[in-house]
Amino acid sequence: MRIAVIALSSALLLVGGHRSLAQAAIEGRVELPKNRNIPVMTKRYEVVTKGGVLATNPPLAVVYLEGAVSQSEALPTRQVTQKDMNFVPALLAVQVGTRVEFPNEDDTYHNIFSYSPAKRFDLGRYRPDERPIPSQVFDKAGLVTLRCDIHEHMRGLILVLETPYFTVTDANGRFRLSGLPAGAYALKAWVDSRTTREQPVELKMDRACTSISREGWS
Repeated sequence: MRIAVIALSSALLLVGGHRSLAQAAIEGRVELPKNRNIPVMTKRYEVVTKGGVLATNPPLAVVYLEGAVSQSEALPTRQVTQKDMNFVPALLAVQVGTRVEFPNEDDTYHNIFSYSPAKRFDLGRYRPDERPIPSQVFDKAGLVTLRCDIHEHMRGLILVLETPYFTVTDANGRFRLSGLPAGAYALKAWVDSRTTREQPVELKMDRACTSISREGWS
């Protein structure tokens, strides 16, 4: 399976003409694998397993800038909803320390749990009107697989990252990262539980545009 950047560039954003406030943006496209041979409703993603590899169907990627840090600030609470016996979204990326809520919108009980090394938990069975909404703080980087003890087909993924700069691609693999600081980093694309591509990238505030070739990904 070949993953490559088709188009990738960085651009300067100057605020008020002051270079100290300049930030960079990276946008491009990750070449995603073909859809799995499993029927999926339009605009609905699910997690599938093939040979022990976990991925979304249709395919998505998480693109992130490793090595970049930002000032400490309160992280917003995110949600993974249980709806129509599925996790929505099927793939969520968060920064370490983020609290994720698991609201139940189905007319039945759910019991969300994970045995993943990055986060082991069991929320127990709860109804749609459960308050407060059951939640967990994800305090360790890594991939977390979500399951339901009642509905065995349900799978979800949470990718917990150290960096604050990340995004999930669209169905065509397109992405954009903005508000990036100057420096040398590794640009990574998580594709599935065994595939993460990366490429070095240097963001400079004195350069209007930097082109990066597709051959740089490994």
